[in-house]
Amino acid sequence: MTTRKPSPATIAAEIRQLLRGGGSVEHAKGVQWFFKEEAKSCGWYTARLRSVAVGYRKKIRSELGIDFLLRVADELFAGSLLDEKTFAVFLLEKLTDDFGDAEFRLFESWLPRISSWADHDGLVHYLIAPMVAAKPDRASRVFRWAKSPDRWHRRAACVALIQGTRRKNVSPGDQALIGPASFR
Repeated sequence: MTTRKPSPATIAAEIRQLLRGGGSVEHAKGVQWFFKEEAKSCGWYTARLRSVAVGYRKKIRSELGIDFLLRVADELFAGSLLDEKTFAVFLLEKLTDDFGDAEFRLFESWLPRISSWADHDGLVHYLIAPMVAAKPDRASRVFRWAKSPDRWHRRAACVALIQGTRRKNVSPGDQALIGPASFR
């Protein structure tokens, strides 16, 4: 990281440079096999990407705070590469207990940025779903997504309720309001 006080955009640019230089060309070619849509990837393997992101998380959080970390993740999730979006989620996963309604709305604002099931499932499973499970009245927002013309919002409506349903915080009857048609 830089020595003078950086901005979230500066740190995001540093991470992007690291991502572009550290992946596997062969793996990047293989990543496309999993997607119907075009998936631009630098070819990072998930375990290594998570490890690097956790290192950045610890450093940024201790030196610049959690709000700064959120802004870096927001910059990265706006990127076009799968690795950037995945890195953004890894920066924030396991921190959802520290987040409130403002952060939930921030993550909700990321839904239109989704370009594949991989960045969708990372965002929803690791960030949005634990927040819905922790505060079940957030499910009312999720139910609105089920009626969206956007397939990623509809998919998010289903995936976001899984953890709460398993914990019995969101009733299966409420989840049935969404229905399997939401995945279409």
